[in-house]
Amino acid sequence: MDASLSNSLEAVSYSLDDNLRTLQVIYTKCKDVNFHDFLIGGTTRALIVYIEGMVNLESLDRNVLSPLLSETIEEWNYTEKELSSIISISAVKETSTFSDIIAHLSGGNVELFIDGIPLAYSLGLAQWEKRNIEEPSAESVIRGPREGFTETMSVNTAMLRRKIKSPSLKMVSYKVGKHTRTEVVVIYMEGIANEGLIQEVEQRIAEIEIDGILESGYIEGLIEDHPLSPFPQIQVTERPDVVSAALLEGRTAILVDGTPFSLIAPATLFSLLQSPEDYYQRFIIGTLIRWLRYLFFFITLLLPSLYVAILTFHQEMVPTSLLLSIAKSREDIPFPALVEALLMEISFEALREAGVRLPKQVGAAVSIVGALVIGQAATSAGLVSAPMVMVVAITGIASFMMPQYSTGIALRMLRFPIMILSGILGLLGLMLGFIVIVIHLCSLRSLGVPYLQPLAPIKAKELKDVIFRAPIWSMRTRPKFTGRMNAIRQPSGQRPDSPKGDDIHD
Repeated sequence: MDASLSNSLEAVSYSLDDNLRTLQVIYTKCKDVNFHDFLIGGTTRALIVYIEGMVNLESLDRNVLSPLLSETIEEWNYTEKELSSIISISAVKETSTFSDIIAHLSGGNVELFIDGIPLAYSLGLAQWEKRNIEEPSAESVIRGPREGFTETMSVNTAMLRRKIKSPSLKMVSYKVGKHTRTEVVVIYMEGIANEGLIQEVEQRIAEIEIDGILESGYIEGLIEDHPLSPFPQIQVTERPDVVSAALLEGRTAILVDGTPFSLIAPATLFSLLQSPEDYYQRFIIGTLIRWLRYLFFFITLLLPSLYVAILTFHQEMVPTSLLLSIAKSREDIPFPALVEALLMEISFEALREAGVRLPKQVGAAVSIVGALVIGQAATSAGLVSAPMVMVVAITGIASFMMPQYSTGIALRMLRFPIMILSGILGLLGLMLGFIVIVIHLCSLRSLGVPYLQPLAPIKAKELKDVIFRAPIWSMRTRPKFTGRMNAIRQPSGQRPDSPKGDDIHD
C-alpha cells in the first residue's frame, strides 16, 4: 500500500503540523492544491486547504478568512454550529478522516483545520466554470423546450426538479470509480416505478468496480443486459423533458456528473424510434410522422440489399422499361451489383464520419458536397451506376430520420451483412438476414423488459402509443412493464369536444 492511500485512511490529528504533513504526502506533486496557514484572532494556528480553480476565492476571503482573523478561539465549543455562527457559510460539515477530506476537496470544498481540534471543517464553497444551458444539437425540435442538460450535476437535477415538483421524485446518489469517484444519480418516481426495477438498477450500479467513469457510456456498457448486441438497450438523451416523460411512465433515469447525456432504462425498440416532438404536435401529425419513421427504418436496413438481390437474381421482378433503363446505365460498369453497393456504402459512411469529425464550419459542407462530387465523379468514370447512387442517397437520408443516433448506427452496421447475403443468395439471403435480426430482437431484454414490447409479447392496450400516437386524453394508463404500481395516468372524460361547451357563444 502506497503512502497516500495509507494516510488517507488515518483519522485527523490534534496536531496541525501532523495534519499538514499528511496532506502534503497525499497531495505530493499536486501543484493545484493550495495550503494556507493563518492565525485565528492572532493567537491560534489554522490551515485551509483547497484545490485551485474549484473554489469561490472571493467568498473564501470575505466570508471565512476575514471573520476568523478577528475571532478568538477560546470561546468556541468546537462544533459546526458554532463555526456557522462566526463565518457566513451555510454549508459546514465536520469530517474526522482523511478519506472524507479527500472526497470533499475533490468536490470543490475548502477544508479548515484548527490546531488542537481533531476535526476538519468542510466548507461548501465549490465553484467552477460551467457551460450555459443550450438546446441539444442532436435532438432539436420545431416545437418544445429549448433546454438541454449540461456537464454539472446540480444544474441537471434542478432542471428535472423544476419540471416535476412532486416530493415523489427521488434521487439516489452513488460514487463510482476508484480514482474518479464520479457521482452517479439514479432517479425515479416513488409510487409509480416498479420496486423491482429500482432495485435492479441500483444493484447493477452498486456492483460496478472500475478505475474511473468519464461519461455515461461507461455506465451504459456496464449495466446493459446484452453487451454484444448492436442494438442499444438503454435510451440516451440530453433533454430534461424526455427524462421527465420517462419518469412519469415509471422508468428510471441515470445522471452522470461531467456529461450532459443521461440514461433512461428500461428501453424498448419503439421508445428508441419515438421523438419528443411526437407528443407536442397534433396527434394526427404525430401518427403520420411516426409511420414515416417506421417506413424509413426498413428502408435504412433493407433497401440496398433489396436492390442488390433483385438485380443479381430476380430481374423478372422489375418492369421491362425500368429494367432496360437500369441495364443501359450499368452496361459499362465493371463490377457486379454487390461490389458496387459496398463501394458506395463504404464511401458514404466515410464521408458522414468525416463530416462529424471536421470543424463545424466546414463539416456539413464537406459531407454533402463531397457526396455529390464523388457520386457524380464515380458515375462519370463508369465505376457505379446512377440508380445505385440514388439508392445509397435515399438510404442515407432514411438513416437520418432515426431519433436515436445509436439506433441509426446499429442499422447502418447491419446493412452490410444483409447486403452480402443478398448478393450471394438473393431474396432468400435477404429474408434469412431479416429473420435472424427479428429473432435477435425478440431475445433482447432491457433490465428484464422484452425489447419488442408491447408488440412481442402483445399488449393490445399499449399499441395506441406504438402503432399510433393516440391523443393525450386517450392515454389513460402507463405502460404495464414499468408503471403497474400506479397504472392510471389520468381519469376518463378528458376529451375536449364534450357537449358542455357547444353553446358558449350562442
